[in-house]
Amino acid sequence: MREREFLRLWVGTTASGLATWALPFVLGLAVLHGDLGAVGLGIVLATRTVGFLAAVPLAGVLADRYSRRAVVLWSGLAAAAASPLIALGVGRSVGLMAVAAVVVGAGQGACRPAFQALTAEVVDPDRRQQANAAITIAVRCSVLLGPALSALLAGVLGVPALLLGIGLFWLVAALVPPRGGGVPVPASGASIVGEFAEGWREACRHPWFLAGLGALTAVIATGYSATAVALPLVARDRYGSEAVLALATTGYTVGALLGALLIARWRPRAQGWAALAGLAVYAVAPLCLLLPVHPAVLVLAYVATGVGIELFNVPWFTATQREVDPRLLARVSSLDFLLSYGLAPLGLALIAPAISVFGLGSTLAACALVCLLAPAAAALAPGARTFSVRRIRMTNGPFVG
Repeated sequence: MREREFLRLWVGTTASGLATWALPFVLGLAVLHGDLGAVGLGIVLATRTVGFLAAVPLAGVLADRYSRRAVVLWSGLAAAAASPLIALGVGRSVGLMAVAAVVVGAGQGACRPAFQALTAEVVDPDRRQQANAAITIAVRCSVLLGPALSALLAGVLGVPALLLGIGLFWLVAALVPPRGGGVPVPASGASIVGEFAEGWREACRHPWFLAGLGALTAVIATGYSATAVALPLVARDRYGSEAVLALATTGYTVGALLGALLIARWRPRAQGWAALAGLAVYAVAPLCLLLPVHPAVLVLAYVATGVGIELFNVPWFTATQREVDPRLLARVSSLDFLLSYGLAPLGLALIAPAISVFGLGSTLAACALVCLLAPAAAALAPGARTFSVRRIRMTNGPFVG
């Protein structure tokens, strides 16, 4: 944090994380204030997701072909310019808000792989785990304190002013980060699709990466969906209190903060297996929703889930930055975000019909089983023990990879 280059990177990534988190929450406040309907909220958030999914693979290619810093700049400026249009449309035009949300989502999607690659340029390999943990800690603290502060400010400034504030966060994300030390790779002459396929081939060189990405995607699509959809139902029907919902959600964020603080210093020898074990802890969330446990046990389960997810996230990002060819890092990172977080809305869309057809208990049991088995299966992949194929020795001595 005393190094100027990393401090600028930390401020920029934190600002982008804050802006990403804040938009759905502030739009939720608009619904509470009567400025936006529930259908309008769904449309705006859905169009933001469309923009995200469309931009992530393109940005991965551009961030490898050109300067990562330039991609961060233009994606942040696009999101900053579109945010005031969302504010202008509140209470007036859902269509305007939706169009602007596409641009904001595209900016969000474009900056994610570029920031991942820029971190590898700014921070030396030995300290990237601490750097990734520091970025995570900042975002988790903001998520922990942000809702109360936003709710208070909304009563004084109004929702449109908060949306303008989100635009300012995007402006900081665009302008503050450092240049980085990477040299852009000239275009290979292939199409955008062809260059993205080159990133896919690089990902295939790392079996641990494909296995871990599959496990992460499965856990987010099931465990995260159980949290988002089933937790409110269980809090209402079993415990009859919104406090359980609030405490469990807050417990998850507190656990994630504790996990980031822990992994900033902890270096397990079998780092990959430890990370996958942390990911498998997500299974306790649907299990505790399934069983008639005391509310305190449910909250502690969500704290443990938060700890586990960061014990996975930080080593996962660090290993990707270390192992992947630097020329292709943004493309591989875009594949990561496209599949793991990009497909999360699919899980959200499917879990409610699954509950209707199979029942809450069967659906939660299936989610818990997936959260447990997917990381266990990923742990069997070559290189999964250390998140590195370079440490797998052939029988005749040389390293593979």
